[in-house]
Amino acid sequence: MIPLAEDVLAGQTRAIARAISRVENGHPDKEALIDALYPHGGTSLILGLTGPPGSGKSSLLDLLIDKERSAGKSIAVIAVDPTSPFSGGAILGDRLRMQKHATDDHVFIRSMASRGHLGGVAGATSDAIKVLDAAGFDIIIIETIGVGQTEIDIVELSDIVMLVLVPGLGDEIQALKAGVMEIGDIFIVNKSDRDDADKVKAHIEYVLNFKYMEKPDQKNPIVMTSAVKQDGINTLRDTIQTYYQTILNNGMLEQKRKQRIKAEIKNLITAKIKSKVEAFLHDQGSIEAMVDGLYEKKRSPYAIINEKLNRFLQEKQSI
Repeated sequence: MIPLAEDVLAGQTRAIARAISRVENGHPDKEALIDALYPHGGTSLILGLTGPPGSGKSSLLDLLIDKERSAGKSIAVIAVDPTSPFSGGAILGDRLRMQKHATDDHVFIRSMASRGHLGGVAGATSDAIKVLDAAGFDIIIIETIGVGQTEIDIVELSDIVMLVLVPGLGDEIQALKAGVMEIGDIFIVNKSDRDDADKVKAHIEYVLNFKYMEKPDQKNPIVMTSAVKQDGINTLRDTIQTYYQTILNNGMLEQKRKQRIKAEIKNLITAKIKSKVEAFLHDQGSIEAMVDGLYEKKRSPYAIINEKLNRFLQEKQSI
């Protein structure tokens, strides 16, 4: 086994950080590392935390970590942040969010850059989760940047998605109905001490009533919280545990995890093929010739693409 993999399995913090860096940077031994760690995972509860910017996700997460640590749970957090246009790294630093947990050996917090990925989740997040899962963390939480309806990739990574909404969104709730509202498993109305918090709850209930019109018993739970006043955090934790037991018992958890594997297989194969096609086109040096041919109307789009594709497949078959 790769020495770094052994150190990750031993729960060594520095090794976990190095492994995630290799995953994020596309290190040559990334695939071997993940393959070595994969059989040792599958025990972590993976939570997704998403919602509009300014909804108080980080504050809620900080309080939730406190509760889980008091219960003896080990926690890993992946905070997916916007990408710096200069360095390509995460603009917001992980230690800026939850300073008080930085010295806790049972809490691991890592910022990852979204790198322009519209789903709000870094492309390497899936492999980072495998590293943390193999390292033995009880709970892995993915906090996303919250960019609206494109915030759907988190469904493919999480066992339970927590969607945070706040009073003051107004008509934005209407926009959320068709997209982000459909991905939530647990709905959190934060800043519930505001006067119009009950209206937000009523909006959510209205949407969920349509969603589960034929199966009202499956309607998603709604939790009212106030991170500032530290209200509702125990209820949130209890709701997470109850919902987890429900999906574990009714088979939804297994279904979700198999769906996650299915999506990942497709994504990995697509990425591999894309990489090989890009390398082929680069080696051929023919992109500009194709552009000129199409621009001057000397060639037609599908004819030239099919010609290149057939040549690519012939070369791969002959290897």
